[in-house]
Order: sequence, then C-alpha cells, then structure tokens
Amino acid sequence: MKKVFALVLTLTLGLALAACGTTEETEWAQGITDDTIYVGNTAVTTGDFGFVGQPFVAGMEAYFAMVNRDGGILGRNIELIHESDGFDADQGSTLTQRLVEEDEVFAMVGHFGTPTVVATLDYLNTLGVPRVYYATGSTQVSNEAAENGERASFPVQPTYTFEGHMMVARAHTYFEAEKIGLLYTGDEVGLEIKAGVEAEAAEHGIEIVAAQVGGDDHDSEALSIVNADVDIVILGANQGPAVTALYALLGQGNTVPVLTSYVTADASFIDFIAPVLGVFDVYANAWVDLFDDTGEDFNDAYYEFQAEIEEAYKENTFAIAGWIAAMTFVEGISRFGEDDIITWEAFIDIMEGEIFDYALGSPIDFSDGKRLGTQTMSLLQMQHADEVSYFDVVAPFTHIDDLLE
Repeated sequence: MKKVFALVLTLTLGLALAACGTTEETEWAQGITDDTIYVGNTAVTTGDFGFVGQPFVAGMEAYFAMVNRDGGILGRNIELIHESDGFDADQGSTLTQRLVEEDEVFAMVGHFGTPTVVATLDYLNTLGVPRVYYATGSTQVSNEAAENGERASFPVQPTYTFEGHMMVARAHTYFEAEKIGLLYTGDEVGLEIKAGVEAEAAEHGIEIVAAQVGGDDHDSEALSIVNADVDIVILGANQGPAVTALYALLGQGNTVPVLTSYVTADASFIDFIAPVLGVFDVYANAWVDLFDDTGEDFNDAYYEFQAEIEEAYKENTFAIAGWIAAMTFVEGISRFGEDDIITWEAFIDIMEGEIFDYALGSPIDFSDGKRLGTQTMSLLQMQHADEVSYFDVVAPFTHIDDLLE
C-alpha cells in the first residue's frame, strides 16, 4: 500500500510540474529567473567510467563559462547543477528526480550514461522536461516522429543500432569483408549494435559469426571468432569490455582488423590497448569532426574549444562531446527573442525550427519529430608511437547512404 501511495504521489507531482513547465504561456518555465537559466546533469565522474564523465562535464562547464563571461544568453547566465551518479541506474534516477523536482532545472543537458538515461526516460517524458544531448547511443532515445513528451528529447550522438549498420557498411566497403566476427556484450550497448550489424549484413549477404561476452574473461569467445577465419572483427561493447575483448583476441592469435564503437574514439582508450596495435589494426567510428573543408587544418570551432578547455583535456574527445552538448542547448535558447516567454513547449518548438549546424559534426535536423542523431561518421585508425596515442583519419565523414552507393 505504501508503494502504491508513493507512486500516486510521484505521478501527481509530476503532472503538476509538467503543467508548470509547459502550459502556462504567460509565465517562465521552472529554472528560468531574471538573471539565470538553471540546467541539470548527472554523469559518472569517479570509478571505471570516470575517465569519460570527468572530461565530459569539464567540456560543458567550459562552454557555459565562456558564454557567461561574454554576457550570457538573453541577459542571463547559465548555471549547471551537476551530480555524479556512479553509472548506476537507481542512483541516477534519484538524482535526476532531485534536479527536476527540488533544484527545478529548466532542462537536462548532456544526460549521461545508458543506465541513467534508460531508467529516467519514462519519468522525463511524462513531465516533458527538455533533454538536450544524450551521452549514450541508446536506441530508446531515437524516434522517427516523436510525439507528446518524447518531443522534449533531442539526441545528437548516433544510436548504437545505427552504428551497427555503419560498422557493417564500413566493413563491406572499406575492408571488403565477406565474413564478419562479432563480439558483443549482453547489455543494451552490445545488443543494439548486434541488431544493427545483423540487419545491415543481411542486406549485403554477409556472414556474421557472433559470440556474446561477459565477465572478466573473453578468451573462449575470442577463440571461436579467430577459429572462424573472419575478415574483420566488430566489437559491440562499451569501453571496459572492449579493452578486455581486444586483449582476448590478442591472446588467441587474432591478426585481422578490429572495428570498435565511437565510444572508444579517444586517445585515453588507446593508452589501455597500446600493446595490441603492434599485432593487428584497431579502428573506431567517429561522429565529431575537427577539421575544416580542406581536411588539412582544424576548424574554427575546435580552436575555440582549445582556447577554453583546461590543459588536461585539450585533446580529449569526451570533453569535446560535453562542449557540443552545452553548445547545442545554448543555440536553442539563443533563438528566443528578448521579450519571448521561455516555456518548455516554446523551447521544443524552437529546437524543431531550424537545422542545428554545430560546426563539429554533421548538421542535426529535429523538425517533424525527427530524433535520430547524426547519420554521418568518419573512420579512424588507432596509433601508438613513442608513448603517444593518436588517431589517423583513414576515411572521411560520410553519410551512410553515400557510403553504400
């Protein structure tokens, strides 16, 4: 009985907040004051995934600090209220609810990590709280034609299922693979990449040899892939399991190329797997574009990031992702006029109005309920020499449709 009462109380409060945030056209939404716009974020900044969350939050903070130093937006500073959730769904849910109901943030910006994002999806959809940029590729945030509370969701990163399609498209066109090995985890990351891989492979008649990995030892699964004599191996996994899988492949005698997810596209990941690179090549997709039209020099947006971010994160792609999250939110808010009333519904309409060209990747179109994230990626090869980790761009940014022409 107590649980039922608590649920009713939460839903009642949620509906009241939704009304406060979106239906009063003559009042500011929560989180908007005369001089401040409050936004919230939960992200893991300690433990195994701290090396992702710390620079991501730093990137957001650096962008907001730059905006505030230059006078803010609509005469208001942006204040980020950040909580560290330990990459735990229950903790992330509790902290998200606190940010919305107690801190009364206007939006969640850089909503971080598959566990928390998935656990809070229904809650935030029910309220209609805007979410700008997800630090996850969960397909659950993707939508062909969002309606109602789902319209408040604005993904930028590619989804894992889409990336599975892109991985096979790369394997098929760049590596001319006819037989692909797939090592995948049994969580949402691995299963969604697997779904995309299998669907795209079926389109081209490519054979898939798949093995699910788990725990701390992937040796037997890696051996099954090596013994299958595949042309390339795809890893459907987050950073930690991907490291374990690469060392398992090394131990079992793999020599064919390995293609990993965009979540590994940072030099800090290469540091973990440097010994592997002397035996076989490792590649990653990337959705962040740092170069100008010539492809020979960095673009202006990247130089701006370099000027603002702290020294430790100047080459960190997770920090760039946080920068993009903050940039996308600010671009949306900046589309309001000085006399406009900022509500959740008005913000959603503005986000759907014009295409977002954030200068560090392919433009994003949120019109007509499209919530698909980017469909354009490049291909990077991991390198480690003289104790320095870096990437070579081996295939330029290409839309998947153009890649398969």
